[in-house]
Amino acid sequence: MTQAHNELQNQSDTELHAQLRAIVDAARERRAEDVVVLDLTDVSSTLEYFVICTATAGLQLNAVQENIREKAQAAGLPRPSVEGPSERWLLLAFGGSVVVHIMTKDAREYYDLEGLWSDARVLEFPEQGGPEDDAPRTGTTA
Repeated sequence: MTQAHNELQNQSDTELHAQLRAIVDAARERRAEDVVVLDLTDVSSTLEYFVICTATAGLQLNAVQENIREKAQAAGLPRPSVEGPSERWLLLAFGGSVVVHIMTKDAREYYDLEGLWSDARVLEFPEQGGPEDDAPRTGTTA
């Protein structure tokens, strides 16, 4: 690869990680729990990233998805398509790169997306505390 291509790829990766950070922070702002980001790029030919979080049904589920939608679009992601909504699971698809699953605890345990995608890398986005927290860390597999 050329140096220009590598720089473009790094810029693209940096932008995508900033968008993922915006989604994670937006979910946490509305008290979503157990926010997990799965990097599917090495295990899927069609999916790139899943963000999975837990919310209680009804009002919190809606509050989480509205905040995620707003902050993700402000970070440069396209307007998401929405699957659902149901009282247990809502899916936001931001183009082909990021899919956000907002689930109740029961739905999350039942569908076990982390188990289904256990060979995906988990990206760590610690609670914001300083500049070093802006870049994701790669954790162990789920």
